[in-house]
Amino acid sequence: MARGNQRDKAREANQKKQAALKKGHNMSGNELAKAKELAAQKMREKQAAGMHCTTEPHRRPADLAQAWSTAS
Repeated sequence: MARGNQRDKAREANQKKQAALKKGHNMSGNELAKAKELAAQKMREKQAAGMHCTTEPHRRPADLAQAWSTAS
């Protein structure tokens, strides 16, 4: 009977863990899908905006070193 307290403590800890897992979100499946799609659309817009912000192509480090040496 010495293990009774250990069993009760383990049960309490498991109940706390399960309650924390259930707290994640309170949206239904359809609401969650809409929220994910909205977030994905915002990310696509950000990525598209970021692609057009530079006019110069990306340079490799060797190209930059050569450009710096000729500039001075």
